[in-house]
This record gives sequence, C-alpha cells and structure tokens, in this order.
Amino acid sequence: MIGIVDYGMGNLFSVSKAFERLGAEYFISSDPKRLGEAAGIILPGVGAFKDAMAQLNELELTDFLSAYAVSGKPLLGICLGMQLLFEDSEEFGLTEGLSLLPGCIRRFPGTDSEGVSYKVPHMGWNKLNYNVPSPLLEGIEESYVYFVHSFYAKTPVEVVNASASYGEEVPAVVSRNNIMGMQFHPEKSGETGMALLQNFIKITESRVSV
Repeated sequence: MIGIVDYGMGNLFSVSKAFERLGAEYFISSDPKRLGEAAGIILPGVGAFKDAMAQLNELELTDFLSAYAVSGKPLLGICLGMQLLFEDSEEFGLTEGLSLLPGCIRRFPGTDSEGVSYKVPHMGWNKLNYNVPSPLLEGIEESYVYFVHSFYAKTPVEVVNASASYGEEVPAVVSRNNIMGMQFHPEKSGETGMALLQNFIKITESRVSV
C-alpha cells in the first residue's frame, strides 16, 4: 500500500483521486509510524519551500523521511515535494532541505543565456526530453506534462531522467536509487501522468515481492 504524506501543504485530493483511478491502495497520514508501514511513499507539495520544511520538522517527518529513504523503499516527491528532496532552496531565504538528492533549488532568472526574457512562473504544458533511463519512464513516449513552479533544481546530469526546456533545461524527472521526483503534476498531466504514476506503483510492487 502507498502512503501519501499529509503535512498541510500537499495537493492531497488530486493525488489521491489519481491513485483511485488507477485502482491502487493508498492511505493519507501525517503519522510517521503509520507511514513507515507503507510499501512506497508519495511526498506531494504546493506552496513555499521554507514553510514546507517547517511543517515537516514540526510533525517530526524530516527524520522519518530520511530513515525511510535509507530503508530502500520507493519515495516519490511531486512538484514542491520533489524540490524538498534536494539539499537547499533559496526561496524566501536559504533553507535546508531533506538532502536525499544532490543539488539545490534556485529561482528561474527570467532571462535565458541569449538575453531573451521568459515568464516566471513556468506554468503550462511542456514536453519531456528523456536523458538517463529510469523505470518511471519505462514504456512511456516523450510527451507533454503540466508544470506550475517558479523554482527549479540545479543537480548533476546523472540524476536527471527527463528534462523540459523553459529558458533553462529544467530537471523534470529525477532519481537516485529509490529516491524519485517529478517537478510537474503527474495527477494533472493526462494519460502520460497516469502512466508515470502506474510505473511508480509497479516499482513499489516489485520491491515488495523481492
């Protein structure tokens, strides 16, 4: 069963409805003991990085997520949840993250390398460009997914499974071993998003059966 972390800043309704449509068993909880029983964890998120980390710390979920990552069970961060997996963010002042993936979260500069301005936040549909293979992408063609964010991850290329072009090369799907993230909203990204979540379910099921 998949546990969805409730820390007061997640898009719980849309994420849970996506799992219902996929026929997957899930539960929503803020209790580390209960979440520890999950075969896989979803860390959703909307809002500001600093506020999110404060909530995780207050609910004693920061240490739990670090321990869960070490357990080898699959952990997937979505949107802000993905950003929290990194070392720090400059949003509203430098804030330490979960440090489960290497790299930092920085604001879109709003001007590309050629001096051309672009709109911030990055909002709308952009195509995924595949880089490093991942089980999350297995059987799914490069397609469009839905983004809403003003900050993006600066991380080593070996962590980036898929990117999207928006002024910068934006890490869109990232992973290292059992730690995974999607900068976009898979639950709002049509058939492609549902297929990505289905692959996460398969990854979780394969770990359970080992």
